[in-house]
Amino acid sequence: MLVCHCNIITEKEIEAVIVELLESDCWQLIVPAKVYHTLNKRGRCCGCFPNVVETIIRVTENYHARSADAAGDVVSHLDRVRQLRDQFGSSRNEGRTTGHRAA
Repeated sequence: MLVCHCNIITEKEIEAVIVELLESDCWQLIVPAKVYHTLNKRGRCCGCFPNVVETIIRVTENYHARSADAAGDVVSHLDRVRQLRDQFGSSRNEGRTTGHRAA
């Protein structure tokens, strides 16, 4: 599946980079900019970044679940991120207020 239309990057390429980064250091913080830097690309419109974040979380959880001794000790990061999005959501902070006038 094509994730980034600007750079023509597929989900498989992003997953491979994430696994590569996790194998070098399994507890590092992986962000979209690091993934794109590893691919020698840069975010242009950055509309794909939310999908890249979801992919990073999913692949990281699966990676740690496979390598963990006890599956119950693995924290579900995706659920925590979704909870924080619901709690602090960015949609209410974006855009102009109703009283804003351009002229």
